[in-house]
Amino acid sequence: MEIIDEHVNEPGNGYTPPAAEATVYPPRYEKEEQPANVLLKSVTSLALYLFLGYYIFPSYKILLVITAIVLIHEMGHFIAMKAYRYNELGIFFIPLLGAYVSGSKREVSQWQSAVILLAGPLPGIILGIIGYLVDQQYADGIWIAGISLTRISMFFIILNIINLFPVYPLDGGQLLNRVFLDEEGTWSKIFIFLSTGLLAWLSISLPFYPLLIFPMMMLFRYFSDTKTTHVEKKIEAAGIHTDVDYAELPAEDYWKMRDIIVPEYPQFRDVPVGPPYEYHPKEEKIMTTLESFLHRHLLQDVSHVGKIMIFLVWVAAFAAPWLLNMDMSFFRQFGI
Repeated sequence: MEIIDEHVNEPGNGYTPPAAEATVYPPRYEKEEQPANVLLKSVTSLALYLFLGYYIFPSYKILLVITAIVLIHEMGHFIAMKAYRYNELGIFFIPLLGAYVSGSKREVSQWQSAVILLAGPLPGIILGIIGYLVDQQYADGIWIAGISLTRISMFFIILNIINLFPVYPLDGGQLLNRVFLDEEGTWSKIFIFLSTGLLAWLSISLPFYPLLIFPMMMLFRYFSDTKTTHVEKKIEAAGIHTDVDYAELPAEDYWKMRDIIVPEYPQFRDVPVGPPYEYHPKEEKIMTTLESFLHRHLLQDVSHVGKIMIFLVWVAAFAAPWLLNMDMSFFRQFGI
């Protein structure tokens, strides 16, 4: 007769119930290494800038002068950012509007920001003043490709002084926002709104409608920041530590952040959340969005004395042509 012990599988009789299946988190997504094409993009943007400018500017010579001024200005930013070890640096030209330097870095200080922002306009102003003073030493002046050195120098001065105006996103506006205002605070938001309104008014009043791209981008950034704040609160409530580099982000946190981010963005509506967790064809775009939520450090390292020094340099750059008693009649054609 077979005896069946119905209690043999009860806890306490040497039997352990199967544990709930643990969630498997694949490694965080890593982009495939691709050849650097920043230089190619920079050259392509410059070619497009010159192509369109040729049909807009009244003289190709003036176009080349303006392009040289813009290039020297952006090289100042580029060299300063390179010195502070920014990554993925490139200079990109925007037809009819100018250019900008793109780069990334985790920890950015106010001092570094001030140096980088001033490194663009200050060299151009200094070169313009030197060129002007040199040209005054010759009775007939110095001419380059049929353009007087004084005229070239004045272009250097006026374009770079305009860039120092305290209007976002000009260098002066970024300097004000980064060093003198809390860029995450209420006054910063008010300042950016005022800048948006001013740029929109200028673009319509001049009229120069391509300038509208800046207020449009700033409004888009505002609404993006609102969405970002909403998502950040969800990530924070989930207990995920975001004050890390992407390379330091644990796989579990990657997938948990992904589950929060994906439902919030319409472009990811076809991406399923986990578990189970699997890569999706849009994973690179998801990763890029996720990276934007890993906080950038802004080191508040400028004292009150430092702010006064930066402010004095800023004002001196504006006032230099008048302090040197330069003939400013050239500026009247620009309404200055």
